[in-house]
Amino acid sequence: MTKLLIPQTINDYAEDFTTPENELLAALNRETHLKIELPVMLSGHLQGSILQMLSHMLKPHRILEVGTYTGYSAICLAQGLTEDGHLHTIDINEELQDMCFRYFCNAGLEKKITQHIGKAGDIIPAIDEKFDLVFIDADKQNYHLYYDLVFDKVPIGGFILADNVLYDGEVILPEDQQSKNAKAIHAFNQKVRDDARVEQVLMPVRDGITIMRKIAN
Repeated sequence: MTKLLIPQTINDYAEDFTTPENELLAALNRETHLKIELPVMLSGHLQGSILQMLSHMLKPHRILEVGTYTGYSAICLAQGLTEDGHLHTIDINEELQDMCFRYFCNAGLEKKITQHIGKAGDIIPAIDEKFDLVFIDADKQNYHLYYDLVFDKVPIGGFILADNVLYDGEVILPEDQQSKNAKAIHAFNQKVRDDARVEQVLMPVRDGITIMRKIAN
């Protein structure tokens, strides 16, 4: 379960002074919480707004998302695509595919988003694209693998985002008190910190999101 790592009052204040969710995202948020297991996995209003703002700033031609869930973050990221831009999103759970597609259609994005169902480790190498922006938000044990698989697909100056990099705050605990996922995330954070090919900032928003800019091959 993702914990709120800042005081609830501060989070509420931040959301209050952030542009409100539009009706479609609010409906998706509500349906996810009512019907889908582990709704805490949803990016939600504040983080979704950050993803949308970053996408508008970068104006990417191609985006890759690793971990679709119910499609909230994909819709947010797709807002900043160039007119001929496209987003590829990957998820292993085929049961959520129809729900995602319904919301992509309602958002008018069905021609701008391609859904891939299966193991990201198999799908990423098969997508013959270069990506201006990558968002990693899937199984934590394989963040290191997804990072390695996408790296050569991102040009110098491109961006990679990774979600849940604070993992409920467990990453600062002694190693013997960390869960397997927390250990994997901490190892991933160390990998990124030590990689001279990127510069990065870890933002303590929601469960932590790292923004990486590729500066060398």
